[in-house]
Amino acid sequence: MGGNEVKLATDHRQSDPAHGRREGVVRNQVVPRRHPGRWVAVVLILIIAMQAVQGLATNPNFHWGTYYEYIFSPFVMRGVGWTLLLTVVAMAVAIPLALGLVMMRESGNPILRSAAWCWVWFFRGTPVYTQLAFWGLFAVLFPRITLSVPFGPELISVDSRWIVTPAVAAIVGLGFNESAYLAEIFRAGFRAIDRGQTEAAQAIGMSQAKIWTRILIPQAMRTIIPPTGNETIGMLKMTSLVLAVPFTLDLMFATNAIANRTYLPVPLLLVAASWYLVITSVLMVGQYYLERYYGRGHDVIVVKGGPN
Repeated sequence: MGGNEVKLATDHRQSDPAHGRREGVVRNQVVPRRHPGRWVAVVLILIIAMQAVQGLATNPNFHWGTYYEYIFSPFVMRGVGWTLLLTVVAMAVAIPLALGLVMMRESGNPILRSAAWCWVWFFRGTPVYTQLAFWGLFAVLFPRITLSVPFGPELISVDSRWIVTPAVAAIVGLGFNESAYLAEIFRAGFRAIDRGQTEAAQAIGMSQAKIWTRILIPQAMRTIIPPTGNETIGMLKMTSLVLAVPFTLDLMFATNAIANRTYLPVPLLLVAASWYLVITSVLMVGQYYLERYYGRGHDVIVVKGGPN
């Protein structure tokens, strides 16, 4: 009995923080883990980066004088504007089309499902350059666009060149191709939502339109925004293919035209790359804020520190 009392008293003394401080004992001291490999990696990266910068800055073959001469050229700035316009309008065409395709794929009508599947199959299965080339040849293949009664008189007839201009052909070609990819992204986002929510909405009498606009789309945006942002950046760079239409006002054509005139392709390629990087950076910032807005309540909160 006496031994037990002594042991309990000893345990109490050891667990007493004040007693530990009197004896100079420091408990629960966290020693940071050392990472010498990180410092070695930082040094190596800095050395490589400085070597790369020095090589780029001192290499006369890059013709930096020509680069600075044309970086803000009016011809180049017009190309930047048209590239942005093509990107925005093509995505504005692709997003509603993709939503319509998703609704058709999820419809109970087999004809609508088959039509949506064929659309996705065709535009995902053929190269976008080929699609743009055919849109550029639309006026050759169909010289006139007509509206007529089947097997009857012609009501309206318009020259195709007035409707399908190079700008329209570029936008339609890019938008239709992108809609097939966005449709699969949107479908994956909607499939990630618990089907019970749709069933609950149907049980309380909500219409199909309200189910899509008030339940499915707001929840799917959290999943849809990141890949859609990536597709928008891809669309920006895909505008360089509109020469197949041919559309001759975009950024890539503008820099290529100057390069052909000056016989200096490298600095003009750097001009185009610089503007693409600037626009992509702005789009990435917008994507970040959209992700943060639609991720409210779902983002993981990291609590720094711990209990005292």
